[in-house]
Amino acid sequence: MRILDVPFVARLLSMASLLSVLSSWAAADTLIPLKLHNQLDTFYINIGVAGGLDEEYLVDTGAGYMTITNATLARSQEAGTATYLRNMDGRMADGSVLRVALYRISHITIGNSCTLRDVEVAVLPGASRGLLGLSALRRTSPFEFSVDPPMLRLSNCTTSALAAE
Repeated sequence: MRILDVPFVARLLSMASLLSVLSSWAAADTLIPLKLHNQLDTFYINIGVAGGLDEEYLVDTGAGYMTITNATLARSQEAGTATYLRNMDGRMADGSVLRVALYRISHITIGNSCTLRDVEVAVLPGASRGLLGLSALRRTSPFEFSVDPPMLRLSNCTTSALAAE
C-alpha cells in the first residue's frame, strides 16, 4: 500500500484552487481593443460618460484620476449625472500643481462593454481630451494593459444593459 505525500497533496490542491480562481477571472474579463497613435506611442479608447457622447480618451496608467473636459462636465451636469465632491491640488506631469474640481459621475462605459458606476473624475481646465486614469482603472482590478496586441483586459465590469436599469 502506498501512502500519499501530504505536503504534495496540499500543494496540488492549492494549485487547483489558484487555477480555479484564475479561470473564473478570465471568464469574467472584458477585452477591449485600444487604438494606437503610432506617431506618439499612445493608446486611446472610447468612453461614454453618463449624459454625453462617446469620446476618445487617452489611456494613462500614470494618472491618479480619470479626467474629463469642461464640455463633458457640462453635458453630464445638464443630464443630472455629475455631483460635485471637492477641489484638490493635482500634480501635473511637468511637476506643476493645479487646483482641480472633483466630481462623481453616475456611470461611464469603457469601450461600449464595461460599465462602472459612481466614478470619481477630475476636471482639467482647458483640456481638449480626457484621460482614463487610475480612479476608473482601479475599479476594474485586476486589469491588464497590453501593447501587443493593443488591448485592455478589465475585470469587475457591469454590462451596459444592466447599467441602464
